[in-house]
Amino acid sequence: METREKLSKLLTLVKEKKPLVHHITNYVTVNDCANITLSLGGSPVMADDSLEVEEMISIASSLVINIGTLNSRTIESMLLAGKRANSLDIPVILDPVGVGATNLRTETAKKLLKEINFSVIKGNMSEIKVLSGMDSIVRGVDSTEDTENGEEIALKLSQKLGSVIAITGAKDIISDGKNICFIENGHPILAKITGTGCMSSSLTGAYCGVTKDYYTATIAAIATMGLCGEMAEASLKSNYHLGSFKVALIDSIASLSPKDLFNGGKLNEHKL
Repeated sequence: METREKLSKLLTLVKEKKPLVHHITNYVTVNDCANITLSLGGSPVMADDSLEVEEMISIASSLVINIGTLNSRTIESMLLAGKRANSLDIPVILDPVGVGATNLRTETAKKLLKEINFSVIKGNMSEIKVLSGMDSIVRGVDSTEDTENGEEIALKLSQKLGSVIAITGAKDIISDGKNICFIENGHPILAKITGTGCMSSSLTGAYCGVTKDYYTATIAAIATMGLCGEMAEASLKSNYHLGSFKVALIDSIASLSPKDLFNGGKLNEHKL
């Protein structure tokens, strides 16, 4: 079965199964992450207290950990939830937002990687380079680098950690250590909306919640965000503003059909 057909089937499964995606995420984009999960067809829950995360993850389909607004309370919850998810064979997705910007973010990411097995790690080029032990200039939570040499970096980090690695940028790169997929969907305005990266992680959680093929699920999530960005921009008049685009993006996710994903995904896959 070719990848495009797999993506279409995954979208159908999300809408049918409505996977419960447990988020321990940042408070800047928590509402956006909940809405985008609902729009795709999943069910979001945002539980981050250490007294309930282990119980909550036991009924979830996947776990998304996002370090965008760290504090000591949520770090403990991330570790508890991640370990519990591992013990139950529930996929865990890491979004290492702004890693490298401060010692807290970097050391927390290292601790999470040491103690939790992640099914997928999704970040921009700067973040993935930091996780790979490479030098990178980080400005806040934004990437300062393009995806040059990203193929090799994604491949090696995937092999090292046993995780699917997704590097987002003008050309997205996905690797499971054996395969590489380039995705060229998207629109520059996506970078002007706070939270599209976090929302992509939520989409990844939803797709991973209905399959064990986390590589294809990650391709589906990143392609969905890029394609729906294109669809949203095309649906608006030339004098639109960012608020209108954000609403159109959520609408495009909600109206995305398996056929749209099959026909619209701009994929270039290489098996190694």
